[in-house]
Amino acid sequence: MSIRQLPDTLINQIAAGEVVERPASVVKELVENALDAGATRIDIDLEEGGVRLIRIRDDGAGIAPGELVLAVARHATSKIASLDDLETVATLGFRGEALPSIASVSRFQLISRRADDEHGAVLQVEGGRVGEVMPKAHPQGTTVEVRDLFYNVPARRKFLRAERTELSHIEEWLRSLALARPDVELRASHNGKPARRYRATSNDHDDAVFAYQRLVETLGEEFAKQALRIDHQAAGMHLHGWIAQPAYNRASADQQYLYVNGRPVRDRSVAHAVKQAYADVLFHGRQPAYVLFLWLDPARVDVNVHPAKHEVRFREARLIHDFVHRTLHDALAETRAGMAPQPLSASGAHSFANEGASATPAWPMAMPQSNLVLRVDEARAGYAALYGGPAAGAPVLQAGLPQTNDATVPPLGYAIAQLHGIYILSETAEGLIIVDMHAAHERIGYEKLKNAHDGAGLRTQPLLVPRTVAVAEREAELAERETSTLAALGFEVSRAGPQSLLLRSVPALLADGDVEALLRDVLADLREHGESTRIAGARDELLSTMACHGAVRANRRLTPPEMNALLREMEATERSGQCNHGRPTWARFSLAEIDRWFLRGR
Repeated sequence: MSIRQLPDTLINQIAAGEVVERPASVVKELVENALDAGATRIDIDLEEGGVRLIRIRDDGAGIAPGELVLAVARHATSKIASLDDLETVATLGFRGEALPSIASVSRFQLISRRADDEHGAVLQVEGGRVGEVMPKAHPQGTTVEVRDLFYNVPARRKFLRAERTELSHIEEWLRSLALARPDVELRASHNGKPARRYRATSNDHDDAVFAYQRLVETLGEEFAKQALRIDHQAAGMHLHGWIAQPAYNRASADQQYLYVNGRPVRDRSVAHAVKQAYADVLFHGRQPAYVLFLWLDPARVDVNVHPAKHEVRFREARLIHDFVHRTLHDALAETRAGMAPQPLSASGAHSFANEGASATPAWPMAMPQSNLVLRVDEARAGYAALYGGPAAGAPVLQAGLPQTNDATVPPLGYAIAQLHGIYILSETAEGLIIVDMHAAHERIGYEKLKNAHDGAGLRTQPLLVPRTVAVAEREAELAERETSTLAALGFEVSRAGPQSLLLRSVPALLADGDVEALLRDVLADLREHGESTRIAGARDELLSTMACHGAVRANRRLTPPEMNALLREMEATERSGQCNHGRPTWARFSLAEIDRWFLRGR
């Protein structure tokens, strides 16, 4: 078969196969164009999940009538003009492929007017055949109509899913956009009925507060209650957003949103950094939830690596991985038991501080003297013995009833009882706290073991007889290049042949394990992520086991001083809100919540 030039329409239809996967892809490309045009309000009208109709209206800058035909021409764009522009792209769109690709597989109409134009203009394209530009009344901005998507490519249309499924993909993308752009009003309708509305930030309100409200609208109040505000700058990078506390986790990665310079993307390196940050606090098989915005010099990130712009490539991937990991790791370290979310601050940040003292427990006045009251008295005496005298705010008995000086009650309160030899019950200024004593003691011991080991440094153990480890040739080359990195991880390694390494020393704490398999895993991590946390992970797993065996067991009766000492250590220990396996160590029940159990005040 002879070589021939493909016609433009077929070229655009081939391009559409990369850019236009489904109706959600069309919505994404058109809305991003509207944002690049400076729109502050965008209306999205859909029919039959976007297959029958997608109409996007915006109030942006508009397009000149003489440029409408150029707008649907392949590789025509107002956003880049040189290679330098491409290497520092700050707009969401830039390829000049979206409109011609979409127009080649639909019945397409483009209407636009600039602020200074007397009237708008319209251009129709059907299946890639471009019509004439005609005058048409239109407010400032642009309207794009896409009807009968893939009507002329039946093979592609057959792969579209049910109406509800296609609509859900659009709604999910819209949710992602709403998180990133609280300054833009977004309205969506489906089959003539209003479906979604996200109001824009008002000049009368703080932007950060509105960003938080947008978070509640998109991911729900429970995520917002459990969210930690992140805001950190270093090495020319800025990471901000929200991460959910470990207690709020998901079965899937459905609430993981990453934006790089405002662009929603998927990145394996950043996802790995987040996963590693949660490694010590998340229950096995569960996924963290987060909304993170990473900002850096556009020259340090390549956005031109994916036709649909879903992925980016960082020029310093290892540095960014470390920056994200350290930022989140340090934030999660502060999730101590007793730390509670405070009301939304004026800055919009969801701040976490020690539990405030705001309410006096309303114990029933007719409550008889009981074992519970006696344990309160015992707790007070035990606390005094442990800390050298009754602290101001220690529980006291008045008329046989436990009371507190709210101003000085510690976050986890004072122990009043032990339940079934498993749980500690503690009274706080706010209500009741229940602590799983084994899980809590396990975390405390684990953190102490880690700190002790970190303080002593990583010790290596020479092998009596060096081992030859068979590896792939590229792994041998990597090990040869990363000799110093491997040494820092406890491995003394040299190349023994094209596909073999000579292992002379290993991390002392892990010497009894399968160190050859561990070395191969470390090399795989270095190849994929530029670093490895395998050694730390294996070490932590061993220390976690040691802490578990050393923790207090169920059915052991603790004295009040022992229970209170455990509560105080929880308050001082990093990550004490979860045990080593990610299970929660404590739960809080406010007095108002307990009152509702018994219908008090009704």
